[in-house]
Amino acid sequence: MPVYEYECKSCEMVLEVQQKMSDAPLAECPTCKGPVKKLMSMSSFQLKGGGWYADGYATPGSGKSEKKNDTPPATPPCKTGGGCAECPAAAGK
Repeated sequence: MPVYEYECKSCEMVLEVQQKMSDAPLAECPTCKGPVKKLMSMSSFQLKGGGWYADGYATPGSGKSEKKNDTPPATPPCKTGGGCAECPAAAGK
């Protein structure tokens, strides 16, 4: 069951309540009977480990996110070491 946090507007007490998702939210403070508001808190849920998604979230080397690419690059890498203006492949553009 999820844990929800509430803050009392009267006594400023913050309380945690374990409730079902189908339960109605608290309306009053159990201590002073003042109105409460539900707080937004950080989730403690984290996905860790390999293989959660096939598009790049798996651990490296597991093979789940690695795509085999047999197609050579469209243009060969620059071997001159200079800028693009000096590259023979850029002359045809």
